[in-house]
Amino acid sequence: MDGDSVDAKPTLKGSDGPSASGSTGVSQVDAKPPADAYRYSMNYPSLGHCVIINNKNFDRSTGMNIRNGTDVDAGNVFKVFSQLGYKAKVHNDLTVRDITALLQKVAKEDHSKCASFVCVLLSHGDEGVFYGTDRSVKLSELTGLFRGDRCKSLVGKPKLFFIQACRGTDLDSGIETDSMPEEESSTERIPVEADFLYAYSTAPGYYSWRNTANGSWFIQSLCDKMLQFGRQLEIMQIMTRVNHKVALEFESCSNLPGYNAKKQIPCIVTMLTKELYFP
Repeated sequence: MDGDSVDAKPTLKGSDGPSASGSTGVSQVDAKPPADAYRYSMNYPSLGHCVIINNKNFDRSTGMNIRNGTDVDAGNVFKVFSQLGYKAKVHNDLTVRDITALLQKVAKEDHSKCASFVCVLLSHGDEGVFYGTDRSVKLSELTGLFRGDRCKSLVGKPKLFFIQACRGTDLDSGIETDSMPEEESSTERIPVEADFLYAYSTAPGYYSWRNTANGSWFIQSLCDKMLQFGRQLEIMQIMTRVNHKVALEFESCSNLPGYNAKKQIPCIVTMLTKELYFP
């Protein structure tokens, strides 16, 4: 029977001034920096790879339910990012070892001719962890493979992670309301954690809802807004519209006591250093 479900283990409970070095009197100019200084270059032979990890079936030992509806998510994500220009590929039902090996392999590849990288993770989850078909792994262990000191060919390029998974067991009941030309210096140093965007389907500590027929609320909304605005708006403008759609257009329909009429809000964490527009 169609209905809404959650991506979690089923444990249901009923200026002027001194410079940075401290010196004063540093000469400054009021010239406006070139616009491209704040915009990622997409002028590469390839837009990049889109890795989609789609976990639906889980080992019995995990106690995890089958994630009906996730194949719809995977298909929609593949279609949308392929249309944008990414080389997309879906990987189904991977163990933690499989996921780690896959992302290690991708991180070691030469991305020098790619403008960016996208990874979409679809599975059960909890705060800070993502589930393979056999057990959980820390998300930071997966995303960390693409840090600047580990994946040199993606340094200075946007790395986007879209994560459809629960981040806890809290439920949201909602509340009523009234209504420059780019000239990269060879000596430039940037933080190894720079240029990441993590788009979580839900806020920390909360369940993430998935419809067994239509897919998860977050991925439905992401794909809809990417198709509508992907070639017009900056990524954070798109994601704000995704938040708006999830927050206002969805409400759970569940027969489980205490799980009906619940709400959800995605959580966008950005370490991007420039604006990102898809070509």
